[in-house]
Amino acid sequence: MQIRTAKIRLLILTGIGIFLTGCSISDWYNGYYVERSAIKEGQKSRENYYNSESPQMQELRKQNRIYCTDLASKPENRVARAGYPNGVINSGMYTNCMYDRGTPTYETWAGMQQKKHDEELKAKGKRVM
Repeated sequence: MQIRTAKIRLLILTGIGIFLTGCSISDWYNGYYVERSAIKEGQKSRENYYNSESPQMQELRKQNRIYCTDLASKPENRVARAGYPNGVINSGMYTNCMYDRGTPTYETWAGMQQKKHDEELKAKGKRVM
């Protein structure tokens, strides 16, 4: 009698153990959920950056986007990549063009904010990595 119930209990515990290791809640939370929420947060802050601009700045950004895209897409400015015989758009040139013309992209703006933050920390005497 006791052997039979011990086998059933062992089988149940083994099944629960295998199930819990297969779909760990920490793996789901740290992997899928955190990645998804980080992407949403990034998209939201990007939207806020572009939507907070004045109408004049948005119009200037449209003009600069057209000019800088054409400049970075010219055949002599393209970057060679494997699998692309004609090269790809020069994204560094595009970013610098937008910055030089007064309408930095969100990524450039975020980098500038990070530099300001690091300089403030250095001024306070804190170590910056």
